[in-house]
Amino acid sequence: MEKIQALVDGGKANPGPPLGPALGPLGVNIPAIVKDINEKTKNFEGMKVPVTLTIDPSTKEYNIEVGTPPTSALILKEVKKEKGSGKSKSEVIGDLTIKQVIKIVNMKSGSLMGIDDKNRAKEVVGTCVSMGVTVDGKNGTVVISEIDTGVYDKEFI
Repeated sequence: MEKIQALVDGGKANPGPPLGPALGPLGVNIPAIVKDINEKTKNFEGMKVPVTLTIDPSTKEYNIEVGTPPTSALILKEVKKEKGSGKSKSEVIGDLTIKQVIKIVNMKSGSLMGIDDKNRAKEVVGTCVSMGVTVDGKNGTVVISEIDTGVYDKEFI
């Protein structure tokens, strides 16, 4: 088995470097692999996404594992900013809805530590706090308390 790891543009991988030169010697269908990578990474458009390809050189079968960008990168994409606040306690750079928080939870499903979606959402909201991003116009610590008390339960169905 051959393993190839690459960082690709979400939804916009192409047969050029870094994929083409790595795949060429293996004799696989490069356009098909690139198409599959783009399909699997389309939700991360505009971000660099780690991808691991496992290829059986004898059968030409392959498996694509897509990593996820950091939670902070997903938050920045949602608030359409390039970087977080340097003064998160006093400077707010954007606001997410609870639906956007849940969208990020779903995108990061395998890599967040929380035991359920509510706890994973609290992780994302915690990252928002450190970046100067509010949720539904409120400080993240308030939103975390509201998640705990069930204010957003209907959103987690």
